Parts: sequence; C-alpha cells; structure tokens
Amino acid sequence: MPKVRFEDKEIEAPQGAILRKVLKDAGLPIHNGGSKNLNCIGLGTCGTCCVFIEGDVSPKTKIETWRLGFPPHKNEAGKRLACQVRIQGDIKVRKGKGFWGQEMPD
Repeated sequence: MPKVRFEDKEIEAPQGAILRKVLKDAGLPIHNGGSKNLNCIGLGTCGTCCVFIEGDVSPKTKIETWRLGFPPHKNEAGKRLACQVRIQGDIKVRKGKGFWGQEMPD
C-alpha cells in the first residue's frame, strides 16, 4: 500500500483512495481554521482542502483545474485539492497557510 507522509506522520492508504478521506479518517487536519466548518465536503468547489503534493497521484480533474484557476489560488506546480486527488503511490503532502491553505508552506 502507498505511504502518505503528512507533516510528521506517515500512514498507509489503499491505492486509488481519495486523499481527503484518507487524511480525515486518520484525524489529520486537512482544513485551516474556519474552513473546517465552511467547505464543500469534497465536491471540489470551495478550494479549502488545498495541499502541496510530491509523488504519484492522479491527474487533475476538470473541476480541480477550474477551482485552482482563480483567486485565492494560482495553478502552481504541486498545488492540488485533496478532495480530487487519488493516491497512486507514495506521496508527501504539505498543508499551506491561509484560510484555503493556498500559501506555499515553508
């Protein structure tokens, strides 16, 4: 099973699993601040589950490309919406700062 590294945690996930669900099931913080309560529950329309990913994941979906194409997001390399990402292999995930997690982490 692929390994997902998030902050200082490492968990295993089934290949093809949606990253948002894997992180939430593991109790890891996929949302910042108030976006925990104000989000689209995985539909890809709000952009609050924005993360930066290195590793083997599915290509961007149409809705993900659309949502990351306007503020506060920019279509930066590695920026993805966790609710649209399917895990294909080992990955490293970082959550950015800001309400949407859109600011590149250190």
